[in-house]
Amino acid sequence: MASSVAFSHDFAFDPAYGYDAPDALLGIPAPPAPDGFDAFWRDRCARARSVDTRPVLGPVEEERDGVRIHGVSYTSVGGVRLGGWLALPAEGPVRYGFVVGHGYGGRQEPGRDLPAPLPGAAVILPCVRGMGERGRVDGIPDLAAEHVLHGIGSRDTYVIGDCAADLWCAASALTALVPELAEAGLPDGPRLGYLGESFGGGLGALALPWDDRFGAAQLTVPTFGNHPLRLTLPCAGSGEAVRAHHREHPEVGDVLAYFDAATAATRLTLPTLVAAALFDPSVPPPGQFAVHNALAGERELQVLTAGHFAYRGMVAEAAELDANRTRFFGERLTAVG
Repeated sequence: MASSVAFSHDFAFDPAYGYDAPDALLGIPAPPAPDGFDAFWRDRCARARSVDTRPVLGPVEEERDGVRIHGVSYTSVGGVRLGGWLALPAEGPVRYGFVVGHGYGGRQEPGRDLPAPLPGAAVILPCVRGMGERGRVDGIPDLAAEHVLHGIGSRDTYVIGDCAADLWCAASALTALVPELAEAGLPDGPRLGYLGESFGGGLGALALPWDDRFGAAQLTVPTFGNHPLRLTLPCAGSGEAVRAHHREHPEVGDVLAYFDAATAATRLTLPTLVAAALFDPSVPPPGQFAVHNALAGERELQVLTAGHFAYRGMVAEAAELDANRTRFFGERLTAVG
């Protein structure tokens, strides 16, 4: 099937959804917030910030790119114990701190998220509940199409809210383990950076508006943007499971309204770099652009040719995004000390 951005593919739908340039995508709005949206998220953040995360730093598992990579574990809301990795500078003091969210499917290793955008950074790479070997939790599915439906019957039980809390608790674990970052969020204290792609991008949009420890963010092909629109768009990602469930249980639309990354972005005042794709079979581009368009603070956009899809030129675009990321955070985060 031909695509409006000139890719040949075997999908039964157009992963560009009829859009062939950013202009029309830049007009896609965010849905209005449901009643109690802000109070719901502020309360969840406050409860997560009150958790004693009791982080444990494991031995060095790998050293590369100027960092030593340790295993790490910490406690999140509900007493759930999660794992991941913590990268620390191999030489010199910590100057910055980052939390890095992963895509749907979890994280099996630190991967290309290291090294961090800025030298001298301490980076925590958590595995949120249910995702990856270090994020396994009894009773929570580890397959994206099942995970995305877990607890969806209520805003208070939906797993996506707890996954956002896992990021807040990861930030707490990072600042507990790295004394240089202990005053993150306090007056004149350092601010953390956040990086998230796909699932991690959507979670970042949901989590960041409520946490003053962060100073800048990058969201790459973020999911969960404009659920009412997403429910009309076929895809090959976890959104298709949500669409199928919604057809049988339309009442879940009321729950999804509290987990809309574009709606949350209307509250996100941090400087934010968004990388959004024109063609993406897994995360429909209209939802990605809805997150960018809704941002309440300083925003910067890099348009990608495609997301979740291999294409000629993707290595060069990724290198351009890496360079933009380094510049963006370097201009907006102040080094410790």
